[in-house]
Amino acid sequence: MSDLRGRDTLLRYSAGVRTNHWLNAICFVLAALSGLALFHPALFWLSNLFGGGPWTRILHPFLGLLMLLLFLALSARVWDENHFAAGDWQWLRQWRDVVNNREERLPEVGRYNGGQKLVFFVVVGCLVVLFVTGLPMWRSYFTLPATIVRPAAVLHAISALVLICTILVHIYAGFWVRGSMHAMLRGTVTPGWAWKHHRAWLRQITHASHPRTGSD
Repeated sequence: MSDLRGRDTLLRYSAGVRTNHWLNAICFVLAALSGLALFHPALFWLSNLFGGGPWTRILHPFLGLLMLLLFLALSARVWDENHFAAGDWQWLRQWRDVVNNREERLPEVGRYNGGQKLVFFVVVGCLVVLFVTGLPMWRSYFTLPATIVRPAAVLHAISALVLICTILVHIYAGFWVRGSMHAMLRGTVTPGWAWKHHRAWLRQITHASHPRTGSD
């Protein structure tokens, strides 16, 4: 581990993952704003960002579909690293230590901690619900009875609200944990950052760099 600590930086996110992440972020913002414009008359002024009401109604489902496809591509790359382990549940149970920055009391975590994994699966669930409920509402291509469209619209709105709140927490955490934004912008972190926030991941890449040889 001393060899890795001697390095200036460690690669945390590849260029492909970072590009996908920011494209997802752009699609999310556009889909959220267009969806809010269609959600309530008081927010309809947001449709001006998309060229008016008709264009907002046209673009919103395509933005949502693009976001889903991009997230599917990202999920395929990070799915295995987001499986919950016992330490992740313990990390979540110690949320008071998390918010009070008492990381020395928390269990060691891998590439992603319990909070990041929870955000990941909430986003997965919300996107699935948004896709399934969005299809009946896409009247340009699907014609379904109101008994299906109305409850679909309610579930769509609830899922969108949960997703927006979850992403806001995700954004806040990205700024709150110093170095996280740099990691997603430049792809690298310092060994000290990794030791403090993702110690099990640092141990893992240390072992990968220097596997044991011979018999114990």
